[in-house]
Amino acid sequence: MTVIELQAATKSYPGGVHALRGVDLRVDRGELLAIVGPSGSGKSTLLNLIGTLDRPTSGTVRVAGHDVSALSDSRLSALRARHIGFVFQHFHLNPGRDAVDNVADGLLYAGVPLKERRAQARLALDRVRLGHRLAHRPNELSGGEKQRVAIARALVGEPDLLLADEPTGALDTASGELVMELVRECHAAGTTICVITHDNEIAGSLPRRIRFRDGAVVSDSRSGEAAS
Repeated sequence: MTVIELQAATKSYPGGVHALRGVDLRVDRGELLAIVGPSGSGKSTLLNLIGTLDRPTSGTVRVAGHDVSALSDSRLSALRARHIGFVFQHFHLNPGRDAVDNVADGLLYAGVPLKERRAQARLALDRVRLGHRLAHRPNELSGGEKQRVAIARALVGEPDLLLADEPTGALDTASGELVMELVRECHAAGTTICVITHDNEIAGSLPRRIRFRDGAVVSDSRSGEAAS
């Protein structure tokens, strides 16, 4: 099954800014890939489109079989709640809530009762090796622990697709390695994962690499293949 499909997708902004220029991309269920490129290459714009946070100016974006441009805002929100998990560089945790409730918030829009949300959150935190930090608030956690809470929040609803935007960008080397280990474990369990990064070392460690520059795909390669 195809999880993401872009056909001639563009995104333009007032003033003649063309963030994406006719992008064709297909990602099948179960893939683990890097979307890599320098700042300003179009990576974040692509993330917004495949995460259904924005619509293309022209062309087609399909996520989990749904044409993003054809859906209302409420249906896009429902699509995100059912199918997509997000991990960002700067965590976006609620400082006044403990780890369990920060993760449980990932189920807010799925109609899950509070008691069940918290039970699922505890399981998700165990999965990222934070079962001993359930009652800790963000200011009591290290950067690596905060990112693991964010990963647990993204995974608690068991999404088909995980979008990780510079997930190691704010972390030290050891914490970053642990986060990438968790990403690979999630992939091994069946989650389709796109890692958006400017880090060539991280990109090179993943099975597929899509390189962006100036709003366009300049290469698409897999481990053991020459770049195309």
